[in-house]
Amino acid sequence: MATTRPLLLCAALLLAALSCTFAADAPFLVAHKKVALSRPKPGVERLAVSLDLYNQGSATAYDVAINDDSWPKEAFELVSGEVSKTLERLEPGATASHAFVLESKTQGRFQASPAVIKYRVATKAALQEAYSTPIPPLDILAERPPVKKFEWVKKLVAKYGALVSVVSFVLGFIYLVASPSKSAGSKSGKKRR
Repeated sequence: MATTRPLLLCAALLLAALSCTFAADAPFLVAHKKVALSRPKPGVERLAVSLDLYNQGSATAYDVAINDDSWPKEAFELVSGEVSKTLERLEPGATASHAFVLESKTQGRFQASPAVIKYRVATKAALQEAYSTPIPPLDILAERPPVKKFEWVKKLVAKYGALVSVVSFVLGFIYLVASPSKSAGSKSGKKRR
């Protein structure tokens, strides 16, 4: 019994090392999903959805299919682009982007699910599946406080106003001391006579 435990431990470590070796030569797709909200007119909200896809693995991914059909057709209308995209291949270290614009006229909170990315590895017949990052819940047509355009200027003045005034006083004093005065030039002219 004492000799079988180290043998099992060695076999488990060997199996783990072997699986890590095989996993190192495979594509590893990372997808980042972003949504930007805008209001072109009252009562309408536009959602600009973008998916950035990265192959961080060491092998090429083939037949890459990006699908983001988690937007219900009752609440969202497709304005531009498509919710799915197919790529022939994605090389190691390569990136791909996909974007589309939706429009919603219904108010409420909406949670979209991650986009699904399916791809094929050259050594396996079965399709592999990856998911994008989730997005936070969206408040469609929610009441938002008005945007204050010069709020950042007020913050800068409050934070650095005293420093700017001290530096400007010091620079003004240095300028006055270092610059030649007009009265000194006229006094030297009187002494020559």
